[in-house]
Amino acid sequence: MANFGDGEPAQTVLMHMPVAQELAIDIIEGRWIVGESMTLEQIQQRFSISRTVAREVARQLQSVDAVQVRKRLGIVAQPVGDWAALNPQVVNWKLHSNQRRKQLISLTELRLAVEPAAAAGAAVNAPIEVKAKVAALAVEMRKTGEQGNLEEFHNFDIQFHSLLLKYSGNELFAGLSDIVSTILRGRVEIGMYPQQPAPEALDAHQEVADGVLHGEPATAREGMRRIVDEVDAAVSNDL
Repeated sequence: MANFGDGEPAQTVLMHMPVAQELAIDIIEGRWIVGESMTLEQIQQRFSISRTVAREVARQLQSVDAVQVRKRLGIVAQPVGDWAALNPQVVNWKLHSNQRRKQLISLTELRLAVEPAAAAGAAVNAPIEVKAKVAALAVEMRKTGEQGNLEEFHNFDIQFHSLLLKYSGNELFAGLSDIVSTILRGRVEIGMYPQQPAPEALDAHQEVADGVLHGEPATAREGMRRIVDEVDAAVSNDL
């Protein structure tokens, strides 16, 4: 088994993830005040973790600009507006905080701007095997959605949207595939995803798949616009 830092196994080092999330949410929600510092020792004591894990916590927070590590001061909380907003981990933290309303609105606006264009791009640029995969995923989504098998439905939904972004022909859209996956998972985790997919949403996914499969960008674009408009309405109602 691989070891890190103080000779601790990789599995132990993974303990930093929930700790980093809790501290990030503390900053987001104002319990850890911007500009205030915390030491590794304080993190160790609060969470009953080793120094190696505490260092990993600091590294993760620093990697997205949530904190700065300064000599003689320690780990200093930074303004949320300065964080790496498009980092999937930051997105996930915000979705699990009391700022989820603002985050969901921002994310839905991003999806409205990007995903219809990505679907249209995939209809033109995706290789035939990817187009066939998108079509198959739409069929599986309808099947599992109508059966109420939500876990499988959500997995197919994430694959569907990720493929369209990755094969849109636009490298910037492709770079957002992990963000959209995080958005979809996050809505499920915080209980803001319909318990039963609406028939209209299933129809819209099929419209996108048909447009992509048959090389019809206008059809794919319109179907995706309907999907994200439905998400926008659902988010507004939930909030």
